[in-house]
Amino acid sequence: MKKIYETDHLILRTIDPSYTKQVLDFYIRNKEFLAPWEPYREEFFYKPVFHRKTLRHELELMNQLSLLRLWLFKKEDKKHTKAIGTISFSNIVRGCFQSCFLGYKIDKEEVQKGLMTEALTKGIQIMFEEYKLHRIEANIIPRNTASINLVKKLGFENEGTSKKYLKINGIWEDHCHMVLLNKRIE
Repeated sequence: MKKIYETDHLILRTIDPSYTKQVLDFYIRNKEFLAPWEPYREEFFYKPVFHRKTLRHELELMNQLSLLRLWLFKKEDKKHTKAIGTISFSNIVRGCFQSCFLGYKIDKEEVQKGLMTEALTKGIQIMFEEYKLHRIEANIIPRNTASINLVKKLGFENEGTSKKYLKINGIWEDHCHMVLLNKRIE
């Protein structure tokens, strides 16, 4: 299942293991930048075999419609040689829930340029219009004010704090539970 979407400045696409080099390069370039917001990464995380396996597994989940991960490339990068970020909609649950979790990250060189706002706006549109979801949840460490401000700008509301919600960089961290509802589904 290959999906490609465009925004004004970006190509958002699902990828397969042939993009292992680009994904690994993204994580190596941003190792220190992402560390405060992500789980502690063992050395094997920075090996091609790990990302090849992960990309294969994510394709399976996308085929089951329980995940949508889109990697971000600048439109000027016609050959998609440099991944500059990713957005993911994971744990897609159907039935009476119709919900998913949102995750996102962008290259340290691309922050404060509006690119993540652009990518998430498109991703939310996809989840609400194509996947017909009712709810998107984003859990964010309270000190990550840039991320909280980003989702608030997109219409997310804070539903409270989840205590010691995720183990981030070796420490159990509280998270703000931010939610966006699809107003077209009532």
